[in-house]
Amino acid sequence: MTNNRHFEIFLAAPPGLEETLCSEVRMKGFRQPKVVPGGVTLRGGWPEVWRANLWIRGASRVLARVAQFKAEYLSQLEKRAREIKWSEVLRPDVPFKVDVSCSSSRIYHSGAAAERISKVVTEILGASAEADADVVLRVRIDQNFCTVSVDTSGDLLHRRGHKEAVNRAPMRETLASLFLRKCGYDGQETVVDPMCGSGTFVIEAAEIASRLNPGRSRHFAFEQLATYDEAAWQTMRSVKSERAPGFCFYGSDRDAGAIAMSEANALRAGVAECTEFRQATISEISPPDGSAPGLVILNPPYGTRIGDKAKLSALYRALGQRLKEHFKGWRVGILTTEVSLAHATGLPFLPIGAPIPHGGLKVFLFQTEALV
Repeated sequence: MTNNRHFEIFLAAPPGLEETLCSEVRMKGFRQPKVVPGGVTLRGGWPEVWRANLWIRGASRVLARVAQFKAEYLSQLEKRAREIKWSEVLRPDVPFKVDVSCSSSRIYHSGAAAERISKVVTEILGASAEADADVVLRVRIDQNFCTVSVDTSGDLLHRRGHKEAVNRAPMRETLASLFLRKCGYDGQETVVDPMCGSGTFVIEAAEIASRLNPGRSRHFAFEQLATYDEAAWQTMRSVKSERAPGFCFYGSDRDAGAIAMSEANALRAGVAECTEFRQATISEISPPDGSAPGLVILNPPYGTRIGDKAKLSALYRALGQRLKEHFKGWRVGILTTEVSLAHATGLPFLPIGAPIPHGGLKVFLFQTEALV
């Protein structure tokens, strides 16, 4: 990698949402992104790595590929690891750790593989291997082929840096952005979430419309690498593209605590002026006054963790009835693990895709065309 200006960059996404992430990466101007299992790859240099962390909403982490080679034995793995120019990537004064996964390979002991690579880096560079290090080398050995990557993100990218208050079973911001995109949202319409919880969908939609960079409020692991250029990074992140959307985004919830959390999160995110939250039950929701039809999207209780499925069927029926009566012209997106609960709404859903992993569960996105 270090012999060329461009190298492979991997952006991770939940299985089933790789195409959705790829459309975002392409829209943000990255060249020739390709869908691969578990994410998207593209080629670029360190500026593209920084930009991906700063700009891309749907990726959970950004990995810079340091090396790829065949390795069938630990001795071979160690030999090839010594050929990597570690000083061009890692700093001797910054601790690191190695995380290895093995699949269908002669090297099957991930701990032994991690020890070999850690020893090599320490001997060559002098950096110390520590279990709680912020800089992580992620090594994947699959069918005797080894890929060595540097995790340039650090904390997962859904941790935007400005959301402190969360409710039970929260939706990750990265997932919320991908589901919004999958529902056709592009920042040009009003979004309503009638079960807003801590406000994730509403705030994410408002940030997209306001052209706020998702990584604007946080630090990244790449800031501790040998390739980091403080002046260049500050120049990149100082470029402002914000705009006032010209319309608002709305959330409601029956729980007053959820409304307080949503308002606090929106204020920290810088979108308080274009978001509105109010306490309301499903039977009280209605389209915002003067708003053109847009998107209603929500992540209601599934019954798997929160609530009872028999009681939830009545809730879903009431939701569907309210939407059909009062939200004509609006599109609807509902996330749930239970097909039967979705159908209880009576809404005319489009064919559903594959389930998406979310918090240890598999959720489906049910979508409608504009309601008539």
